[in-house]
Amino acid sequence: MNPAPERVLANLREVRERIAQAARRSGRAPDAVRLVAVTKAVPTETIRLLLAAGQQDIGENRARQLRDRAAELQGAPVRWHMIGRLQRNKVKYVVPAAAMIHSVDSVRLAEEISKRAAATGARATCLVEVNVGGEEAKGGVAPAEAPRLAAETAALPAIDLVGLMTMAPLAETGETVRPVFAALRECLERTNREARLPAPLTELSMGMTQDYETAIEEGATIVRVGTALFR
Repeated sequence: MNPAPERVLANLREVRERIAQAARRSGRAPDAVRLVAVTKAVPTETIRLLLAAGQQDIGENRARQLRDRAAELQGAPVRWHMIGRLQRNKVKYVVPAAAMIHSVDSVRLAEEISKRAAATGARATCLVEVNVGGEEAKGGVAPAEAPRLAAETAALPAIDLVGLMTMAPLAETGETVRPVFAALRECLERTNREARLPAPLTELSMGMTQDYETAIEEGATIVRVGTALFR
């Protein structure tokens, strides 16, 4: 995928405006929602174009690709997000390069992240992934297990747990999956009530190209958009 630079910049402006409008509909300021540009299928030069346009939050699905691109763009004004499923044996590729890891789905994974972060003298900012939609192919814990996993993850010495993430089922319209986003918001509220956390969770990473506006209306603070930027 290698769209023309002028097309990428036009798409970026459109996505940012749609985010701003959706944020206002939810009673929030536009800067209350962070756009993570998902760049797994585009060349590094396109990422440089995004960075030059002020888009600093970049998401990668694969651990090795995040590592390699972080090395290639070392010194650039970029915040890397690991948004794909992460195996314990690949944590070493992500820590400490990633500014945020979205897909913590087990205590064992959280322990490995904490160990790797502590060894580098860093702290890892993380989200717990919750499988709200119930699809077996999707990662994440069941909503009922989220408070326990959040509490155990937040207690680890080198992790800052800040919120929850979900992957909604694919749907033609955002309205179809609106209940999934509402359920994650309710899960965050329940986790804050039930888990003994050092600080309340505030981040909700949910919504992609086909449904990010609906996700924002339901409380998303982070949206992960790829196709809408690079088509």
